[in-house]
Amino acid sequence: MRLEVVFAAHAARYPDKEALVCGDQRVSYRALQRRIRTVAGGLARHGVGAGDTIVLYLPNGIAFVELLYAAFSLGARVVPVTMRNTIRELTYFCEDSAARIVVCDDRSIDGVRTIVAELPGLKAITTGAAQDGFIAYDDVTDDGFVLPSVPLDHDLAMILYTSGTTGRPKGVLLTHANILVNHGFMNGTDWGIDHTDRFLVVSPLAHRAGLGRLMNAMTLGGTLVILPGFDADEIVATMESEAITVFGMVPTICRMLLPTLEQTPDKARTLRLVAVTGEAFPVELKKRFLALLPHTRLVSFFGMTEAGAVSNLSHEEQFSHPQSVGRAAPGVEVRVVSPSGIDVADGTVGELIVRSGQPGAFTVMKGYLNRSEETAKALVDGWFYTGDLGYRDADGYLYIVDRKKDMILSGGFNIYSKEVERTILEIAGVIDVAVIGIPDPEFGEAVVAFVERNPNGAALTGEQVITHCREAIAGYKKPRHVHFVDALPRNAVGKVLKHQLTDQALVLHSEATQAKAIQG
Repeated sequence: MRLEVVFAAHAARYPDKEALVCGDQRVSYRALQRRIRTVAGGLARHGVGAGDTIVLYLPNGIAFVELLYAAFSLGARVVPVTMRNTIRELTYFCEDSAARIVVCDDRSIDGVRTIVAELPGLKAITTGAAQDGFIAYDDVTDDGFVLPSVPLDHDLAMILYTSGTTGRPKGVLLTHANILVNHGFMNGTDWGIDHTDRFLVVSPLAHRAGLGRLMNAMTLGGTLVILPGFDADEIVATMESEAITVFGMVPTICRMLLPTLEQTPDKARTLRLVAVTGEAFPVELKKRFLALLPHTRLVSFFGMTEAGAVSNLSHEEQFSHPQSVGRAAPGVEVRVVSPSGIDVADGTVGELIVRSGQPGAFTVMKGYLNRSEETAKALVDGWFYTGDLGYRDADGYLYIVDRKKDMILSGGFNIYSKEVERTILEIAGVIDVAVIGIPDPEFGEAVVAFVERNPNGAALTGEQVITHCREAIAGYKKPRHVHFVDALPRNAVGKVLKHQLTDQALVLHSEATQAKAIQG
């Protein structure tokens, strides 16, 4: 089963229904299907066929969706890249995926020109006007093109690159089945969404969150309303004008939306379901949101690029089990294992491993692109080793305590950075925090916290942070050192780069040690 085939069925069933809304553009399923076929023909004229790769480096818009499904229709696979990624990162994605075509807009012309010069055989398309070395997207057409029958062995739909927080990003191979099962079947049944829903997306369509809402809408036959980015007033106004029923958000978006919603909660009266992240979403924030919109239901999920949806938490469970990421999604097997791969008892921390049939057939990825050794380490007998440490309670609820690589061992105790981070986030004036461990001659590792303060928290001291932690959690978990930063280092998708913080901490503490030695 393929994504473009599912879309074609919706176009036949609901030809006049709005598929996409973006600004003043309103595109029906019939019109979008015609554009997909026309663009597919244009791509075929430029040499794209089954097994080829297209990189999309585009802002949110109709063109992104047209190109995505046009590539699928040819049996090609797509690498979506957010505009937050740099040209250097884009170059790596194009080279690593052996891309045939990269598509960009006017803002990226100069950077993409350097990539094309560096990678022979790579063609560039721009959604702006044609210019030297660039094909105009408006010219990528063939009105008489007949869509081919794609061979069954070309089952890859996308290559999504990991965040690269600890090394070079890895290309995750996702099949059409992976996307259909996750965003059509599992979200549809667990969340109760269907073709009658109107989905609002403000995240980049090239990011996993934005792709999720896009695929919810297109696999179920709903309507996708696209905004270029985050603007609280515009989001709330759009919820009213477009009668939005489904929205996705993370804690930061919720906080930024609340002031506008508090002024005009009635504008979100059609909003019936909000998908929130399964981790680190404060209960008080959820309660404030629902106090304004009591008719709205919250659902959350725990998932990752390689494993898809792992677990779900229903609306009621948001408050009965607020620290949990939910129970395993139907059809997904989850085990909690020791370093030797043996299942541990309920309540005992171990690594979460996930299986859902053959890799690539249901929710778990097919593998990593061009990385057979890493694929073999990550996928063992069909089980994906997530690298997440957690435990399961007697009722089957899962709890994530840390990333395996982020656990700190100090004085013989395991310290989970997420627990310390959650504790520090309780302090008024803290915007965000990242906790790491650095070598310590006495304890093996010392806990170090990097804290972002907002203007109201400018008077916050390191000693206050340490005191709060000492009172809230076991003493051995408190930070030994606290550093305040204007902003935590992040990659293009917003993940904190802890290895940079580790390097920074080592320099800071080396300088402090030298200063003490000089003074002594």
